[in-house]
Amino acid sequence: MIISPSLRYSLFASYVRALGVVILCCWGLRPAAGQNGDFFGSPAGSLSAWSKGKLKLSGEVRGRHERRSGQNFSGGPDLDVSLWRTRLTLSYLPNGWLKLAGTLQDSRAPGYGPNGPASVRNAADLYEGYLELSQPGSRGLSLSLGRRALNYGDGKLIATPNWGNVSRTFDHARLRYRTQSADYDFLFASPVKPRTDGWDQPVLGDHLWGFYSTFHGSEEASQIEIYALRREQNRPGGFAAPSGRLKINTAGGRWAGPLPSGWKGALEIALQTGSVGPARHRAATWTGTLTRRWMVDGKPLDGSLEYKYASGSRDPRDSTRSGTFDQLYFSGHDRFGHMDLFGWRNVHDVRLLWTLGLNKSLTMNLMYNSWWLASRRDALYGGSGKAILRSPDGSAGSHVGQEWDVFGVYQRKPFSFGLGAGLVLRGAFLRNMAPSLSPLYLYVSHTYAF
Repeated sequence: MIISPSLRYSLFASYVRALGVVILCCWGLRPAAGQNGDFFGSPAGSLSAWSKGKLKLSGEVRGRHERRSGQNFSGGPDLDVSLWRTRLTLSYLPNGWLKLAGTLQDSRAPGYGPNGPASVRNAADLYEGYLELSQPGSRGLSLSLGRRALNYGDGKLIATPNWGNVSRTFDHARLRYRTQSADYDFLFASPVKPRTDGWDQPVLGDHLWGFYSTFHGSEEASQIEIYALRREQNRPGGFAAPSGRLKINTAGGRWAGPLPSGWKGALEIALQTGSVGPARHRAATWTGTLTRRWMVDGKPLDGSLEYKYASGSRDPRDSTRSGTFDQLYFSGHDRFGHMDLFGWRNVHDVRLLWTLGLNKSLTMNLMYNSWWLASRRDALYGGSGKAILRSPDGSAGSHVGQEWDVFGVYQRKPFSFGLGAGLVLRGAFLRNMAPSLSPLYLYVSHTYAF
């Protein structure tokens, strides 16, 4: 049954009103909790106290107002749009081995127009809805089933990016065995495809399954991750090649930990085999990161240097071979710049990031990125993994360009505010392939969470 967005919004509004009644009733149960000035947070705490910790209510209202100019590679107009996202989460923990949780999300993009894509608008829908069975305590077996946000490692391969107005979640099944020093996960996950004409439905033709293990110790100790994953995608799941389907195996590992003289490091390497339609697939990626903290007039200054590589196809016209790394379901925000223009395919990227904590509430960031194509003949890929520009003979050059970003965040619970700007300086590739584009990004954001 197809339910129109207006009806879904009405259902969402009814849910909000019902929760409002519950909140006000619970607030009345514990009037003293309402004296801290947080209208929703106090009733949520009262609900938890009244149910002896079995019911937990949380929510978020976020707005971001963006001006994006000179960055539409398909030739469309500049964007001046407001992005609004509202979430309400209710979880129920009746005992030590069962958890039920659900989240409703409503995403809107006023000013985008009636044809705004599903990546920015999705009327009230089920964002999460899952159950979790686990052995009492922090160790042993656990089973999670349903629709859920998932994040592994630092989000390079499997993640739910929070920056987007319609964040990705997964219809999943996960069996986890946890010890004092390791998590062993057996996972099946299928990304939810947002729809603007009805409820989001499972599309299991695009899915991933496999093994992901994490070995960890204390906060100061190194962490090691090892994974072996299989991604498959058929035509209903979004595979667009003329024949066959996507069948990609990804095996790799990640290390993160302390280094001498106060430095910290991270290294991740992944190799891919399989097939893309009729083409034999062989690809690779690796990332290296160095970070360190200095004190400047008593204020923390964090510096980070990162290099990322993802392979491309030497000759994309060869229908028998594929060498372009498949980015799976990664979180792209701030990976290749604050604008999120490009994806983790056929790219070399050098990133510098400086973060200065002016006080406990205010941080300022300066970010620099420079990109090159790994293969001149392969395409430049967008954040979604789709090709946006290509020079078939490689004559456009390999240096894509540079991006400078400055952004700050002010947090004072339950509020946070953000402000940022980004500018792209074109390299030879963009000057030759998109001479009229000069990407610029401006935004302000505000969030209330309880």
